[in-house]
Amino acid sequence: MTLTYRHNKEVIQISETPNVSDVEFDIKVLAEDKWAGIKELQRTFEDNDVHTDVLFYPYENHHYKVIVRIDYYADFILGLMKHHLLESVEWV
Repeated sequence: MTLTYRHNKEVIQISETPNVSDVEFDIKVLAEDKWAGIKELQRTFEDNDVHTDVLFYPYENHHYKVIVRIDYYADFILGLMKHHLLESVEWV
């Protein structure tokens, strides 16, 4: 099964590039009311006991490069959904 998601292009720009053991995301949060959500998600992964699960690299203007280990992919996607950065998530 594959996890798929939909997002509002006026809220967030998101693309992903799979690698051997991780997935690299390029994320830009466009909606000001969602800026806190991505920061909360970042804190969630930074404050847990696994230091290499999700790595955030912030840039200017709410732009992020995020590297997600394959085994944490679903957790990351569901975290985006939890913070209302995605519109829907489903297994296909």
